[in-house]
Amino acid sequence: MNRLDRARQFAPFDALKGLSNALRLKEIEHDKIEKGILSEEDAKEISNVLMNIERGDIVRATYFKDGYYKDIQGCAKLDIENGIIEIMQNKIPIENLYKISKVK
Repeated sequence: MNRLDRARQFAPFDALKGLSNALRLKEIEHDKIEKGILSEEDAKEISNVLMNIERGDIVRATYFKDGYYKDIQGCAKLDIENGIIEIMQNKIPIENLYKISKVK
């Protein structure tokens, strides 16, 4: 028996094809959370930061998307008319912001 054939006999065997993927997807769904409600002070702080952002400012933000809070840092572009802030080509609705601050 050549080396390749010998190695194949010890290759991992998945008796229940797709089970590992199904378990991983279930775990991802289980970890999701609901969006929290901002306090009045946090909402004011976000509003103050947004009012002082100029195009090209570097910001650090935490936002809610698809059941998770995500962190991002990069150049900001604010679109007030549509209620969106764009950071690193991610368009984030302003109502989904949890925290935001300018990076010096």
